[in-house]
Amino acid sequence: MTHMVATAEISARETEVLTLVGEHLSNAEIGARLFISVRTVESHVSSLLRKLEVADRRALAQHAARSVRADRPQSAPILPTPLTSFIGRSRERAELTDLMKRQRQVTAVGPGGVGKTRLALTVAAELAGEFPDGVWFVDLVPITSPDICVVAGTAALALGLGEQPGRGMDESVLAALADRRALLVLDNCEHVRDGVAPFIERLLAGCPGVSVLATSRARLMVPFEHVYPVPPMSLAGDGESDAVELFMDRAAAGGWPPNHALRDQVSAFVQRLDGVALAIELAAARWTTLGLDGLTEGLSDQLRMLAGGARADDRHRSVRAALDWSHALLGPEDRALLRRISVFMKSFTVAAAAQVTDYEKGFVATGLARLVEQSLLVVTATPTGTEYRALETIRQYGLEQLTEAGELDDTRSRHLAWCVAEAAALARPDNRSRPAGAELASFGSYRPVAVADWRPQFDAVADDLRVALAWVCDQPGRRADAYHLARHFADLTFTRHLTGESQWRYEQAAALAEDPAESAALLRQAAAAAGCQLSGDNMYRLHRAAADAAQRAGDPAAAAADLATAATSAYRFWSTFERIPVREELFGLIAEARALAGDNATARAAIALAEAGVLANAFGASDASSGPSEGSYGTLNRMSSNEFGVAGSAVGPDVADVVVRAERAVELAHHTGDRLAESAALDALSGAQGRTGAAFAAAATARRRITLLASAPTTPDGTHELIEALGQVTEAGLGAGDLRGARRWARQLADHPMLAEVGHRATSRLLIADALAGNVTDVLTRSVRFLEAWQRDGTPTGPDLAAAAAGVQMIHGLRADHTARDEWHEVLDRLGTPPGHCNGYRVIFETLHLLHHGRTDEAYDQLLPDPADLWQGAASIWLHWYVALRAETFALERVPDAADRVSEAKAVVNGNPYAVAMVNRAEALLAHDPNRILATAAAFDAAGSRYQSARSRILAGGDHATHATSDLAELGLSPMLSRR
Repeated sequence: MTHMVATAEISARETEVLTLVGEHLSNAEIGARLFISVRTVESHVSSLLRKLEVADRRALAQHAARSVRADRPQSAPILPTPLTSFIGRSRERAELTDLMKRQRQVTAVGPGGVGKTRLALTVAAELAGEFPDGVWFVDLVPITSPDICVVAGTAALALGLGEQPGRGMDESVLAALADRRALLVLDNCEHVRDGVAPFIERLLAGCPGVSVLATSRARLMVPFEHVYPVPPMSLAGDGESDAVELFMDRAAAGGWPPNHALRDQVSAFVQRLDGVALAIELAAARWTTLGLDGLTEGLSDQLRMLAGGARADDRHRSVRAALDWSHALLGPEDRALLRRISVFMKSFTVAAAAQVTDYEKGFVATGLARLVEQSLLVVTATPTGTEYRALETIRQYGLEQLTEAGELDDTRSRHLAWCVAEAAALARPDNRSRPAGAELASFGSYRPVAVADWRPQFDAVADDLRVALAWVCDQPGRRADAYHLARHFADLTFTRHLTGESQWRYEQAAALAEDPAESAALLRQAAAAAGCQLSGDNMYRLHRAAADAAQRAGDPAAAAADLATAATSAYRFWSTFERIPVREELFGLIAEARALAGDNATARAAIALAEAGVLANAFGASDASSGPSEGSYGTLNRMSSNEFGVAGSAVGPDVADVVVRAERAVELAHHTGDRLAESAALDALSGAQGRTGAAFAAAATARRRITLLASAPTTPDGTHELIEALGQVTEAGLGAGDLRGARRWARQLADHPMLAEVGHRATSRLLIADALAGNVTDVLTRSVRFLEAWQRDGTPTGPDLAAAAAGVQMIHGLRADHTARDEWHEVLDRLGTPPGHCNGYRVIFETLHLLHHGRTDEAYDQLLPDPADLWQGAASIWLHWYVALRAETFALERVPDAADRVSEAKAVVNGNPYAVAMVNRAEALLAHDPNRILATAAAFDAAGSRYQSARSRILAGGDHATHATSDLAELGLSPMLSRR
């Protein structure tokens, strides 16, 4: 394959995407970096593959790497840009840089305000060339919880990672950096050392190419730590010292540069500040109003005031002296304003400050301006107006002053009221989203529903909401406020796709609710959030907890529905459980639900679904799970051979019973008017229909489910149901031969924002559909996202993931890329094949590969088992594919009963456009009729398979075969071989 650059022009956006591909970023990470959707990234990657004439993502990354080496040695590190120049510290920079080159973990230690962060940022920027995979800055200031998960979550956000279902943030960071050579700058670690220490220890152990530069007021006490004490600004050289240079530079920024002749006096002044950078900068900010005499007199007063004080420890004396001194220069009103605004964790507006400080807005506006002038606040112009923020050291100082003034509780109470109002406003449906039906109305790509400016609005106040919630939960008399804030915050975090936190917040709100009925409702949402996280065990636990709460509320019918739903979840979502409850436990839940239900329609519908799902296994739980025992409770026997007779519809009594039970569950759910309950019942019905071989009925039921959910709420339960429905309708479409429809639904699933960070789960079904259609470029592009996300998620297993890997492996086989095929064979082996699936996706994709290369005898051996031997779970998708491929293989091999097999196949697949075309081709092959073979090409084109269309033309022979071989080459496939 040539690596020459194609003549096609590459756009500026494609150049950006190419650069990030070269940095080994996933499509999700590229989308986050460039603020574009994953789908757009995939489109750019596909375009680049074509324009640069390279085979796959690896070659594209190699091309990007060569371009980077030719054009620039290293991408800019991801570090905040300081607003002021860095002064002096040449010795410290050299020492710390040298230490970082020799050690993997260095902690820059020193008192607050000494300049640790600025020194670390400067050294990190200088070291960027040593770390080709990036230099990342992680600000730990907003964190209030010393928990490793919170620390890891902050690091993940800095790295552009998001939450992934079924794993902790610390695991996500380790997976993302496992093979990277990168530097993390962890800033302000002192208040969360208990979380930072284990995080660093795990990071260094699991990521051998990663180094850490931390800043802290105290050492972290972790293995491999090397401490570098950060000294104050150098006072050596008198008027030419670093400390003097810093003062002169910052004072000049005020518009009145100090006279050079004053350097010696400035030197004496900064020595009394002990050379602490923050103290010098605060003093310099007052230069224009006080002059050197006033500064010196004010500082002298403050130092005397602190002499011998309880707070005058060596580490904090200089910074506290500067802050106390600066604070003393304020008028009483400004002092009060400064301490009251210290409760804000992030930026705030004048209006917010007025509400929290209990001052008139005009007074607050002028007071904030004075504090900005004195460098006690940072002011920022935003699209929505002017915002203010206190530096963390000053904010903490203000909180101490607030406590000493006896105003902490009152101010916290006003801050809480502001947070509740902000959360309530953000949580309003019109602020967060449009109706969920907007996502599906066009039956096209998923369209995000969040209001454009909602996310930054939430992010701006999220830390304040967290702090207020933590405070109010410790106030016994404020339980109602805590409940309302927790409930709003649960909704908000879910909408923000912080699914794990939303589950926790729903549980927190449920614990705070006075009304047990409210608790039950919130626990149901927590269960749905757990479902979105693919945590079946938590889903089961939370539904049972909801049942307990409903019992306390005196609502036995609701408790019955919750118990039945818990039992159903164990079989409906069996693949997401670490430990599926034993059968006897589930049967006990159903029996208890029956005893509590009475005549309640909702409870009866839930119980009917549990009976269909658990007692009859309508969801087809894997034989590997603790599924139902044979011969009892109406469970399924193996499918008998007469199912695949002429009509293809005869079913055994047990299988028929499953469909009857599922239909009854649908009917009862429909009468309740609950769309989500009806959708769950339709899930059971579609699955049962598929396993009877009724592929078209299953597909119709799945589409009916999607239509029902077009107006589903964007709550956790509605979102969970929609994601599940999109997966089912895709699979049902594949089973019925509706490739175009399956790809359409799979695209919506891949684009769902809830799955943005789990690319393997988002793209698995789309990969299957594209592989069956022969869409080579799309498979190659999406398989990179799949593989990266799967590895980042800890290589989980699952039948949909394994089927996707089998499809990718097949595509590489059709391309004759043996190396890539072997690599994906290893992936497939690691994913495993659930018992009974051997005659499902693996045999389908392997047969397609063998037939392409003319190895029909091997394909024949694979397809010898009768279709009746397919496990029911495999039959729901793969029956028609198996039957059609079997007919064609038997025709190519000229087996004696090939005509009978083709005739039987026609009866089974009747109505499936793709399978019918394949069987018609088999019949034409037996008849040696090139024209009839050629006629199937149009049918394949209509069905959405350019590959099979080309195959028909090659099998027909003549000039058509020559052109079709060129089409295969254009698709990126190797020439098709005749029977060997």
